[in-house]
Amino acid sequence: MLNLKKLVIPAMFALLQGACMSSSQAQDSIGLVEKQVFSSQNFATYNGQQIAEVRVGWEAYGELNAAKDNVILITHFFSGNSHAAGRYTSADALPGYWDAIIGPGKAIDTDAYYVISSDTLVNQEPYNPLVTTTGPATINPATGSPYALDFPVVTIRDFVNVQKALLDSLGVASLHAVVGASMGSLQALDWAAAYPEFVERVISVIGAGAVDPWTIASLQQWANPIIADPNWNQGNYYSGEAPTAGLRQALGMVTLQAMHPQIFNQVYASSSARETAPLHDIRANFSVVNLLNAAAQARTTFADANHLLYLVRANQLFMAGFAENLRAGLSPISAKTLFLPSANDLLLQPYLAQEAHRTLQELGKESYYEEIEGPWGHLNGVYMLEQKSALIREFLSAQ
Repeated sequence: MLNLKKLVIPAMFALLQGACMSSSQAQDSIGLVEKQVFSSQNFATYNGQQIAEVRVGWEAYGELNAAKDNVILITHFFSGNSHAAGRYTSADALPGYWDAIIGPGKAIDTDAYYVISSDTLVNQEPYNPLVTTTGPATINPATGSPYALDFPVVTIRDFVNVQKALLDSLGVASLHAVVGASMGSLQALDWAAAYPEFVERVISVIGAGAVDPWTIASLQQWANPIIADPNWNQGNYYSGEAPTAGLRQALGMVTLQAMHPQIFNQVYASSSARETAPLHDIRANFSVVNLLNAAAQARTTFADANHLLYLVRANQLFMAGFAENLRAGLSPISAKTLFLPSANDLLLQPYLAQEAHRTLQELGKESYYEEIEGPWGHLNGVYMLEQKSALIREFLSAQ
């Protein structure tokens, strides 16, 4: 049987490990963390529909102070989940994705702040035992079968409102900051627009104030392979064969667009335009295609095709504040805002963050902007953010 783990590019794993296990790992980590579950009944969606029960996973680092005013919310990216720092078990190969900046003495200092992170609705990996989410793969209590496409279309605002319900259940009435990368940055900015009295600071990493037509069309390329897969069957595949081929292609596209050619070509350096098999057989793939397909195939184990479609749509529908235009959407914001786009991002390109930053400044808001450097493209916001530790620390502590 094909060993996909051996095909998931050892070079990629080494690069990821090196990026995550950075110099800050010599400091004390937050150690082992516990995943918890939040549930809410009769959740009203932004588009006016209702979900009988919403369940999402969450975790926290640090200690909540008596005043409950030292809370920082971390909002995760498209293919991520709540696991931002620490490890679930001592055997975990790697810590959470932002362990380099979250922990005792780190940029987001858990000696000072109580840091909360939760899974979103329609998380990409509903079959991951470490993820709790609600979406098309969830059993509809009215039918006893998965919702499939009967699940309501959800938006970034719905993600925010579930997080708000979680914080309300904990008695938290304000956020010292909301910090998120990529899709998480959309949530962070919408938090400040939806609940301006609640949020004191926002850090938007590799993000945007709104998606534009180019970004909408670009994101649709992730959805199209699933829709074209005959097994998708208008979303009704839960009792049959799943659209794994389409899902694999979609996940491969996500990986490709999230990486800059500088790092992609390092990872896949063994591939060449001069390979023999593709020259003699139109059916033969280049080795880079086989490797990318194998990596994407491995990711299908926990993923669900409908969930990915719903995540794509949530991102395509984003405008901070959900107003008619960006200026109106950002107008309610009173939080200080820091934008940290990646200089060579090919997915959510820096001009999107620049526009939001400029609009906030024109509105007389306090907004700052600085770019992340590195070879990863979009993923600089995950793997290279430690370079902004001093700036993040200063921004969080400034009065």
